[in-house]
Amino acid sequence: MSAAEPVDLTVADLHPALGDPALTSMNFLNEVSERYPAAVSLAAGRPYEEFFDLAAVHRHLDTFHRHLVDDLGHRPEQARRLLLQYGRTKGIVHHLIARNLAVDEGITVDPEDVVVTVGCQEAMFLVLRALRAGPADVLLAVAPTYVGLTGAARLVDLPVWPVAGGSAGVDLTDLAAQVQRARAAGLRPRACYLMPDFANPSGLSIDTAHRQRLLDLAVHEDLLLLEDNPYGLFHSDDGPRPPTLKALDTGRRVVYLGSFAKTVLPGARVGYVVADQRVAGPGGRVGPLADQLAMIKSMVTVNTSPIAQAVIGGRLLEHGCSLVAANTRERSAYTRNLRHLVAGLARRFPALPDQPDRPAVRWTVPAGGFFVVVTVPFPVDDALLDRSGRDYGVLWTPMAHFYDDTAPVRALRLSVSAVTPEQIDVGLDRLAALITDEVTRRAG
Repeated sequence: MSAAEPVDLTVADLHPALGDPALTSMNFLNEVSERYPAAVSLAAGRPYEEFFDLAAVHRHLDTFHRHLVDDLGHRPEQARRLLLQYGRTKGIVHHLIARNLAVDEGITVDPEDVVVTVGCQEAMFLVLRALRAGPADVLLAVAPTYVGLTGAARLVDLPVWPVAGGSAGVDLTDLAAQVQRARAAGLRPRACYLMPDFANPSGLSIDTAHRQRLLDLAVHEDLLLLEDNPYGLFHSDDGPRPPTLKALDTGRRVVYLGSFAKTVLPGARVGYVVADQRVAGPGGRVGPLADQLAMIKSMVTVNTSPIAQAVIGGRLLEHGCSLVAANTRERSAYTRNLRHLVAGLARRFPALPDQPDRPAVRWTVPAGGFFVVVTVPFPVDDALLDRSGRDYGVLWTPMAHFYDDTAPVRALRLSVSAVTPEQIDVGLDRLAALITDEVTRRAG
């Protein structure tokens, strides 16, 4: 827009969140990728595309259609209407999601406690909108925090208080302290958001014993836990996966957020929320929190695309409702890439003791998932990312995007999910050159 072009509104006339960095982060990162399409992208947390199959989309749709007719007894015209008309707000694959959770996670849930959403992002928004009852309400979130959660909280005017993550994935002492601090200030902490498995962006996981202590703390402090689990299936070893918080939850303390973007198809934009907490309504009626979330959803997106749900449902049906079974190839690719990237970092940045003028480069070694965090001897920001894409041909994500303050952050996130080992090698060579040049430039 030119300076002379007439202006009808300013950002100050709109919702305050629209000027918040949390809402601009995703757009900025996408724009950088578009600006430098030839760069190797170790930034995007997108699933591996080599296994995408357009023909399978049609097959999944047909599989779900047959399920409606043959298994559920719908007449052909009913099945056609269910797929092509406006649909039930809570969704039409809720029974398959409940079966999937039982098969893969050992979670027993009533299908009526499930709301199928337009991606997990809508699930987050619905939960936060429901929990934000007044100006005294606050949300706790383990830092660094997925920026989509921070942005959604901004849009519903729910302040986010950071909780230290630490090497265990969540610092329970700090969580208890933040709860008490909020209450001492006259505020009401409603919930704590976290990713217990291969968190975005840290890549950290919480072990089983720590999960149980976290649940005990939630009971003691009368706090809900918002468990977001998009990466839990992608562990890199053959041992048993730790149980989800929801599988351990015996007191309905956990609201479980799920997504099929990484495990089936991101283009379907289907997620879900399990909200089995009991809510007392008018006239003494008691129902699940899911019913309240469905009412909010009916005013936001009306319903999740039945055709998109059918594609997800067909994929589930074809694998006995097990996404573990459906993602054997994907898990193998992510494990290969993660190990390749960690080994590549070790070759390019051999272990050296810290020196006053040159602290060593360090990185995390996650047990699975998509992300590795690299700590470097200088602050990392968007300007450096832009220069990296332009002059070095490699993209990554500044970790500053995942902290809710303006303090400099000396770390960046690398993603292994959407690249090949060959691309990882090229990207790491370019990243090593950038880091070396940046250290030299600052030393001079």
